[in-house]
Amino acid sequence: MEILRTPEDRFSDIPDFPWDPIYRDWEDMRLAYLDEGEGEPLLLLHGEPTWGFLWRKVMPALLEAGYRCIVPDLAGFGRSDKPADDSWYTYDRHTDSIVSLLEELDLSGVTLVCHDWGGPIGLRAASIEAPERFSRLVAMDTGLFTGYQKMSDDWNHFRDFIASHRDVRIDMPIRGGCHSELSEEVVAAYEAPFPDANYKAGVRTFPPMIPVTPDDPGAAEGQAAARYLLQDDRPALLLWADSDPALPLDPVGGLVQMLLPEAEPLTVIADAGHFLQEDRGEEIGRIIADWLNHNPVSKD
Repeated sequence: MEILRTPEDRFSDIPDFPWDPIYRDWEDMRLAYLDEGEGEPLLLLHGEPTWGFLWRKVMPALLEAGYRCIVPDLAGFGRSDKPADDSWYTYDRHTDSIVSLLEELDLSGVTLVCHDWGGPIGLRAASIEAPERFSRLVAMDTGLFTGYQKMSDDWNHFRDFIASHRDVRIDMPIRGGCHSELSEEVVAAYEAPFPDANYKAGVRTFPPMIPVTPDDPGAAEGQAAARYLLQDDRPALLLWADSDPALPLDPVGGLVQMLLPEAEPLTVIADAGHFLQEDRGEEIGRIIADWLNHNPVSKD
């Protein structure tokens, strides 16, 4: 299997991202993650088509509050290696890579902070794969895919667009998913991991990976995770952008609120699109830090 590695010089001019990656070996490839700060661990999971850069505005408030931020780049994204074969990418493999990171770092008392595809991956890990390692859940503009969910028209258009463009443009969903106007430097940072179409297999494969019927691959795992979370009593925080075209506040935000019965009342982030970390990252960091401080992990 051909595994591609983005040249390091592609990341030489990343703005406002001072942290150096740590690399680990997994399934004959090199995966990247950040491990910054000390204290209780937070696992920040990105989705499609982003990477750890997405969390750069959120992290400072969390680090200042005394938390440890662990920020992986999923296989196929960011500084992590990128299998060139589309068929390599599965829901199971993405989830396994995150569980293996938790095991390798021997983490416990973890707070999951997830967005977009980081939700199906992280919430599955925190429910049916390794629930004993997680203490709190923070979710934003995400969900679980059970095959029963109805996807928005904007999402269906995005899926069809990806399917018809092997060399999918990264700037289009990033710009379209933000309420604010992004600088050329920020857009270039999101494009940096992908020198050409051969590096974009991970991007291409997330949309068709979503089960659209209860019998599709991945649906059973999503259903099992949902059943677990409906009975869960861990503290949870749910943040949602008021202007998300892909996963609208109504109805998706409300459905995810029902999935997390112990969650605080949903917090709406004003003037924000799907990539709310770009639009309101500093505010989100402060909200999460304050919530963590008021919901301490039990030491029992």
